[in-house]
Amino acid sequence: MPDLDLDLALETARRAVEAATAASLAHFRRGVRVEVKPDRTPVTAADRESEAAILAVVRAAFPDHGFLGEETGAHAGAAATRWIVDPLDGTKGFTRGRGFWGPLVALEHEGAVVAGAMALPALGETYWAARGRGAWLRSGEGAPLRLAVSRIAAWEDATLSLGEPHVLFRPPLLERVAALATSAQCARCYGDLAGAALVLQGKAEAWVEAGVQLWDLGPLPVLAEEAGGRFTDLEGRPTPASGSCVLSNGLVHDHVLRALAGR
Repeated sequence: MPDLDLDLALETARRAVEAATAASLAHFRRGVRVEVKPDRTPVTAADRESEAAILAVVRAAFPDHGFLGEETGAHAGAAATRWIVDPLDGTKGFTRGRGFWGPLVALEHEGAVVAGAMALPALGETYWAARGRGAWLRSGEGAPLRLAVSRIAAWEDATLSLGEPHVLFRPPLLERVAALATSAQCARCYGDLAGAALVLQGKAEAWVEAGVQLWDLGPLPVLAEEAGGRFTDLEGRPTPASGSCVLSNGLVHDHVLRALAGR
């Protein structure tokens, strides 16, 4: 993609989630006021300030790109290239003082996610990736480590990470997800982007999510693939646009897809 500076995009995505981390941590566990949006989801000053911080970083590096943010909607820009942003995934957990929340930033170019980053600010973790540049994790003040998914191929030895129960634990998925969970070595339901992080670090083999929005999954395709894994929606399509996903180490991916399809 000669018309896009991927190295600058990678740096921008990382700096954007770092800026959002600082903005959100300023409010964390400090009694932030919670408002309710028309769709009944919560929003706080931390969400809004985090999105403003991300937008400022993106605009400084790529003033002509499009931008789609959960809180501020679509901003004008180049039709073929846009940034997709959830400034604070896991607002409910954030407001309760839990640790599994953070920003998600993705760069979509000509319909494919080519760079992105996410963070778990309360845990001191930042993740970033771009096509052909690898996927990376910085934990605390340490040096970045290259991410690599696990090499576990047998489902009976696998750990399954689950997303939103309100969708996954309803028919027809309920029985299929239950069968996956009970046939794996273990299953966990940490919530929000923390479940994906387990797979990226090689601490789980698959993460299943459904019933969310594009911005809730934005950077995960490039993070998964650059870590050696695979990302699809529940139908097996390599897109975050449907609001569902299987993110895996690749070795168990087809097994999970077949099980969720009832085959």
